[in-house]
Amino acid sequence: MALPGGLLTRGEEPVPLKSISVTLSIREFVAGVSATLNYENEEEVPLETFFVFPMDEDSAVYSFEAEIDGKKIKAELKDKRKAHSIYESALSNRRQAFLLEEDRYSRDVFCCNVGNLHPGSKVALTLKYVQELPLEADGTLRYVLPAVLNPRYCRPGSSEDSCLNMKTPVVPLEELPYTFSMIATIRSQHGIERIQSNCPFSPMEYLGDDKTSAQVSLTEGHKFDRDVELLIYYSEKHTPSVAVEMGQAKDNPDGLMKDPSAMVCFYPNIPEVESPVICGEFVFLMDRSGSMHCPISKQDKSQLRIEAAKETLILLLKSLPIGCYFNVYGFGTSYEAFFPNSVEYTQQTMEEALRRVQLMRADLGGTEILTPLQIIYGEPSIPGHPLQLFIFTDGEVTDTFSVINEVRRNRTKHRCFSFGIGEGASTSLIKGIARVAGGTSEFITGKARMQSKALSALKRALQPAVEDISVSWDLPRGLSAKMLSPEQTVLYRGQRLIIYALLSGTMPPADATGEVCLKYMLQGKSFENRVTFSLQPKPDDNFTIHRLAAKSFLQTKDMGFRDTPAKDKKDVLKVSIDCGVISSQTAFIAVNKSLNKPVQGPLARRDVPRPILFGAASMIPRFYGGGLDRSPAPDHTLRKKCMSLKEASPEIERAHSSTNRMNLETHPTVFGDNHLVQLISLQNADGSWYPDENLAGILGRSLEDLLAAIPVKDANSSSWATVLAMVWLHSNAKQMKCEWELLEKKARTWIRIHAASIMQELVKAAIAFTKSSVDPAIFAL
Repeated sequence: MALPGGLLTRGEEPVPLKSISVTLSIREFVAGVSATLNYENEEEVPLETFFVFPMDEDSAVYSFEAEIDGKKIKAELKDKRKAHSIYESALSNRRQAFLLEEDRYSRDVFCCNVGNLHPGSKVALTLKYVQELPLEADGTLRYVLPAVLNPRYCRPGSSEDSCLNMKTPVVPLEELPYTFSMIATIRSQHGIERIQSNCPFSPMEYLGDDKTSAQVSLTEGHKFDRDVELLIYYSEKHTPSVAVEMGQAKDNPDGLMKDPSAMVCFYPNIPEVESPVICGEFVFLMDRSGSMHCPISKQDKSQLRIEAAKETLILLLKSLPIGCYFNVYGFGTSYEAFFPNSVEYTQQTMEEALRRVQLMRADLGGTEILTPLQIIYGEPSIPGHPLQLFIFTDGEVTDTFSVINEVRRNRTKHRCFSFGIGEGASTSLIKGIARVAGGTSEFITGKARMQSKALSALKRALQPAVEDISVSWDLPRGLSAKMLSPEQTVLYRGQRLIIYALLSGTMPPADATGEVCLKYMLQGKSFENRVTFSLQPKPDDNFTIHRLAAKSFLQTKDMGFRDTPAKDKKDVLKVSIDCGVISSQTAFIAVNKSLNKPVQGPLARRDVPRPILFGAASMIPRFYGGGLDRSPAPDHTLRKKCMSLKEASPEIERAHSSTNRMNLETHPTVFGDNHLVQLISLQNADGSWYPDENLAGILGRSLEDLLAAIPVKDANSSSWATVLAMVWLHSNAKQMKCEWELLEKKARTWIRIHAASIMQELVKAAIAFTKSSVDPAIFAL
């Protein structure tokens, strides 16, 4: 079930939310957002309301204000405890008050209390934030306005005071009473080629002949039934840059806002090199909670999350290198492991894992990820095989900081790659665990394929490590740079690197320049990227760079209201208040002191209903006595299931054929008509294929014809079958090359060892046999 945010009251009657309007301004790769929510109290009694909404965890929220009956009240950012005290005092004195804070357990959920909204009054709540836009693999910039707030699994005895535990009724999507509008303006010196969205937008309109600015707007009638996503394509390739922003010394004599700030953006051109030795322990942790049975998106023919997960696991398992170690865990309220411990990747262990993948279901209850993580980290390390952890989840966890902190405590022993599945996946969880453990994060929504994003992450995990990463500055005498970004320990090919720093000291003349240099080592060779930039700072009323720098600092130090170490709380509080960027330790508070008399009448509390997406009737929380029971799942003892194939079930035992070969007919519904997955499932762990009926069927020929067509006398039939499979991949699945590139690389390596001398003849014969138009040159060894 997926729920959008809304202004919530704590009773039985709804407070009508009339409209939501968003103004988005994107300049290069930074977004500035202003969101206004308009409400009206049409009742005859004053109300206290509760407003809950999702927010991307990279957002630096720096402004919150309320406009009531034409009067604006700007909130101040204060220590959270003090802000709560002011709010409660105002309510007890019948004054209007407003409180905005992060949820105590997750950085991507915000709560806002509006107290004493008197009868007949109208209120417009406006919040502003800035954020970096993530860069996709193809160079596209991605902006997402979170709209879907899923109910999140609550561990027994934890997170009772989370705003996500509000008891609110649920209604069909079509009964939502409010409208939504959005207008976006994009500017870039690189030129704007096109803008795409998962929602209906107006055609892009250029604002000038040079095509460096454009505007789009959301068409009327949109409901908050999905996150609003924009993909922005610039005409030119991204280039390294440095932007310097003027400080605010007058109002901040000793704070972070005093000095000019610099935002450095590198696009390191890391060469593609082969690792001399492929090793590693690859552990795949797959969400099998009930919500994984939902489609990835609301679009027609969208794949079920669990089915996409199974296909992804097949591709990952087939792409692993011989000699590594691996294991697969499924988790929900309970969890299961394929093997008691990670096992060496061989033909036998791969086949055993594939059989278990075929039987996977979304049948393990709630989303309890912390315990399996602790089990994985508790396993002994395998010498010479560093741990690479891949986590796939729809992110429906309440206490995200506990999970992030567990990953952080073990960051020196592994890298973590995370994947958020479906609308409303927690950005705090998915981005947080990857950031603290030196991995990358991806989100799978709309038409995006989990399979391609997972394989891209595996390629990164297999890259040779970039070492000795350093950043140095060459600045005029009297000027120095103080880094605000954490020390960079990991770089990946194709990754953007953003660094923030304060420039302290005497600013030079307007025409002065500085230089910043990124250095790193790769397989014993030294590389560097240099950028020369103007030291003349530019003014910005919103202090965008300062606030993004503050957010970058807070993300490394702020581990939640409860779990932030005492030594870091002081720094978090100071930077948050100095820069006006909200944190877990602060909250925005405003009191309307202009009313001549206190609000009269008893204070009523109301609830605004939330919609149901995907028709997930089986996932609707229970109602008792007119109220909604959002109690946690039953306190089952978390159990580990790890068994041999014979112990698992007769069904798995039957799948274990005497020839140790996988039979596609055992579970035909797993692959359906997907010939690509069928073909990949037949590949051996060493990269080769056997010539059998299954392969012949995919090629549309009989096994007799296939064997009779071997072009070289006494040639190994597996060599012939492997080349046929490779030709089929290039002929029939070229557009999905990113998903089979690694396993085809294994096949090439196998051919190089076993049939290099006859490769050319095999390729020509395979192209003729399959009637393919593939260029033989692409198979050159």
